[in-house]
Amino acid sequence: MRPESPENHTDMFAYYFQLGLRSLRRNPVLTALMVMAIGFGVAASMITYSVFRAVSGNPIPAKSERLFTPQIDSWGPQQNIQGEPPYALNYVDAMALMRAHRALRQTLLYPLWLSVSPEGGRSLPVGANGYAAYGDFFPMFEVPFRYGAPWSAADDAHHAAIVVLSEALNQHLFGGADSVGREIVLGGHAYRVVGVAGHWDPKPRFFAVWGGSNGFQRDPADFYLPFTRAIDLKLDTAGNNSCRGKPDFSGWEGWLRSNCVWITPWVELEGEAEAARYRGFLESYAADQQRAGRFAWAPNVRLRDVMQWLDYLQVVPPESRIALVVALGFFVICLVNTVGLLLAKFMRRAGEIGVRRALGAPRRQIYAQYLVEAASVGLAGGVLGLLLTALGIGGVGVLFKPQIARLAQLDFPLVGLCLAVAVLATLLAAFYPAWRAAQVQPAWQLKSH
Repeated sequence: MRPESPENHTDMFAYYFQLGLRSLRRNPVLTALMVMAIGFGVAASMITYSVFRAVSGNPIPAKSERLFTPQIDSWGPQQNIQGEPPYALNYVDAMALMRAHRALRQTLLYPLWLSVSPEGGRSLPVGANGYAAYGDFFPMFEVPFRYGAPWSAADDAHHAAIVVLSEALNQHLFGGADSVGREIVLGGHAYRVVGVAGHWDPKPRFFAVWGGSNGFQRDPADFYLPFTRAIDLKLDTAGNNSCRGKPDFSGWEGWLRSNCVWITPWVELEGEAEAARYRGFLESYAADQQRAGRFAWAPNVRLRDVMQWLDYLQVVPPESRIALVVALGFFVICLVNTVGLLLAKFMRRAGEIGVRRALGAPRRQIYAQYLVEAASVGLAGGVLGLLLTALGIGGVGVLFKPQIARLAQLDFPLVGLCLAVAVLATLLAAFYPAWRAAQVQPAWQLKSH
């Protein structure tokens, strides 16, 4: 006689699941302890992972290996950053790279803060943040457009008074209508709208990490205008401006000639060979500046792609790594406790196992039953962990800065990961208890009972 003879695997799973539920109901306290251990462990891990995922992800995965930011040491070994070139470029070096045009696409940019109002001054001006950039900025960084298009290289060359608006600013100024061809006033000067960008706000804001913040600004840029036009109008940077020695601050032209770094360069290069050639160009340029007497030190340049740049600037907050490690350690402790609880629960039923083995149940069926039972515990723990994760994400501001904490989100991938981790981790924890249960000797149990 064999008590277990389901017709197929689906029936077998349902049968074992039913046996598992009965077993869980027989020991509600032990079951509750296991579910809570899994739930709290999963929740702690998922909450910290949600933050770590947001701050450490690739902000432009399709092109991150083709986008590079050049660095040139214009300060020298006595004043640079532990042997590293400055984070940005001064105006002289930045314009030299643009004139050389050794890349497929290239741009310079720096942040701006200007007052803005629609044509005709129908409403009061509001403050807006944006960037001065070249037209290549938009295809380089794959900025989507809702209306219009980026400006052209000819517009850069002619210092055109044009602007690209964000979708949010276009909504504020023009009610979301197609504003291409209309005018706005930025900083007291009129600009013609050539495009309206769709929602685009990569996190971290890799292209301007150094230019004013750590890359996790709350709001996307409101506008983009030509770099050449911004220089003509002598628009100061709203980001960082770092100088060494005694720069000439007698006026705008003196600042442009100084060693003050405030401009972020980006280039798009196709493949490692082209990157190597561009790196050679940077070294050659620095060597030329040394021979000309402008630099009194050997060439010191860098060319980092997006992920190398973010890693170099340590954009991922160290507290997020530490919190993730601590949470994973807590999860491991919860799993160890779960192993003990499952072992106690399974071995308490040694007599039942012995009878089933004596009636012909093979070890694989004992394995299957107890692993299915453990999976049901894991699923219940995952549901509890999901609820705790939803609550915990709302409170991560206690551990992280507000601009970091607000990036944590409970989305569908995180929901799936939470449940999957709970079930798989519980199954892993159940292997040893299930093995011990399957090793029960029927003769010993029948003799003792």
